[in-house]
Amino acid sequence: MTDPAFSVEQSAARTLDAHDPLSSYRSKFAIPTRNGEELVYFAGDSLGLMPKSVRGEVERELREWETRALHAHFEAEHPWYSYHEIFREMGARLVGGTPREVVMMNGLTVNLNLMLVSFYRPTADRFRILVEPNCFPSDLYALQSHVSYHGFDPAEAIVELTSHEGGGIVQGSDIDNYLMNRGDEVALVMLSGVNYFSGQLYHMGEITRLGHSAGCVVGFDLAHAAGNVPLKLHDWDVDFAVWCSYKYLNSGPGAVAGCFVHERHGSNADLPRFAGWWGNEPETRFQMDRVREFVPRDGADGWQISNPPILAMAPLKASLEIFDEVGMSALREKSLRLTGYLEYVINHLAGDAVEIVTPSDPDQRGCQLSLRVKQNAGEFFDALSSGGVVADVREPDIVRVAPVPLYNSFTDVWKFGQVLRQVVG
Repeated sequence: MTDPAFSVEQSAARTLDAHDPLSSYRSKFAIPTRNGEELVYFAGDSLGLMPKSVRGEVERELREWETRALHAHFEAEHPWYSYHEIFREMGARLVGGTPREVVMMNGLTVNLNLMLVSFYRPTADRFRILVEPNCFPSDLYALQSHVSYHGFDPAEAIVELTSHEGGGIVQGSDIDNYLMNRGDEVALVMLSGVNYFSGQLYHMGEITRLGHSAGCVVGFDLAHAAGNVPLKLHDWDVDFAVWCSYKYLNSGPGAVAGCFVHERHGSNADLPRFAGWWGNEPETRFQMDRVREFVPRDGADGWQISNPPILAMAPLKASLEIFDEVGMSALREKSLRLTGYLEYVINHLAGDAVEIVTPSDPDQRGCQLSLRVKQNAGEFFDALSSGGVVADVREPDIVRVAPVPLYNSFTDVWKFGQVLRQVVG
C-alpha cells in the first residue's frame, strides 16, 4: 500500500524530512560534495560514509601510541590488550547475539575461511554446500577452496539454488524442496543475509530451521545485512555468521570484520579450528614458555588468531556507538519508508526504462534496490554520476541504489528522482 505522504513534488520530501526523528544523524557524517554541492550518496551498500567522530577516535589511539607506547596495552584509556572486548555488547545488540557469541576480527573472507575449518566437515555421503543464486564471488572462492582441500569437486559439491520464480529471487519453498529431496547430501547451507546482486532479504530464521531439520550446518554472510536489517542470530539458532563493517556499518575501507558463533559451539573446545595466541585464555596469553598447548577461550573469542589492529578498530568504535544509540528497530522503521519512497519515485518517473528486480515486498528487502536497465546500463550509470548521484553498477545490466537511513534523507530521494527524470528522458 502506497504511503499517502509520497509525492514526486519537492514539498513532499521536505515534509517527510521534517517529520523524520532520525534526520539529525545526517550531520554526524561527512557527506561528499562536488563543486560545493552535496552529492546524492546511494552507495552505502558498497562503502558507508565516514562518521565525523572517527577522526577523534583514531587520533586518541595515535596519542596513546605517541605518549605511552608499550604501556598503552594496559594503561591507555581503552587498553589495547582488551580493546576488542569493547565491541562485545554493541556487536551482540547489532546482530542479535549474546556478548560471548560475537567478536570483531580480521576481514570477512578471512573469518569465513576460519568458520569453514570448523563447520564444513564433509563426509563421503554428505559433502554438498547449498548457496544462493549470484553468490558473492569472494564467498564462492572460499567455499571452492575448502571443497577442493577435502578432496571433492567444487562443480559437484557447490549447489546453486534455482528459483521457481526466476530472476534470482529465492523463496523458502525453493530451499525446502531441495532439502526435502537431497538434504541428506548437504553438509552446509551457506547463504547471504541479503543478496548483494538482487537486494533480496532472506528469511534467515526459516532457512536455519529448514537446514537443521535436514541435518545441515547453517551459516550466513551478513555483509549486506549487518547494520541494514534487524538480526536475531541467537534466537534463530544460526550456527555461525560473518560480516564486513565497511558497508552499512561505516567503519572505513577494509575495516575490521565481525563473526558470530552460537554459544553451543563456542564452548566446544574439541571443535576443529585454526589457532593463534589471541584465541586462548587471556590469563595465560603471555606465559609463553610455560603454556605450549592452545586452550581456546570460551565463546567466539576462541576463534581469534592475532592481536587486534587498534588503529583499524578505532573507526569501528565510532560507528557502532552510533548504531547502539539509534538502535536497529528505529533504523529499520525509517529504512522501510525511505526505500518505499525511492521505489515510488522510480515507478513514477522512470517509465519502462528500468525494472526493479529487488522484491517489492518490504519484508524481503533492506535498503537496496537493484535496477535492471533495459538499454546500456553503463551509459545510464554514467548519466546518474554526472547528475550528482553516487551509486554502483554490476555487470551486465544492474545499477544498485541504496538510501541509508542513518545519513540519507527523503530530499536525497527527491533529488535522485530529478536526475532520473532527465536520464530516462
